[in-house]
Amino acid sequence: MTPAEIRQEIIDILTDIAPDEDLSNLEDDKPFREQIDLDSMDFLDIVMELRKRHRIQIPEEDYGELASMASTVKYLEPKMANL
Repeated sequence: MTPAEIRQEIIDILTDIAPDEDLSNLEDDKPFREQIDLDSMDFLDIVMELRKRHRIQIPEEDYGELASMASTVKYLEPKMANL
């Protein structure tokens, strides 16, 4: 997947998790939690959706890599390169 496709996939997952949030102005370098109302369970839902949809395992020690859109895409790019 390309970075743009990964970004869209994350937006799709966020839309499912937080359907009432406006994601149209999401800033790539700003942490998700500063932009949308996500709690720790919502964050785990993101990880679980990535596992379910793409069989990507994200170790707990790497969760910090998923703080913003830019860091999430950067982290997932090598893991999703062949999808």
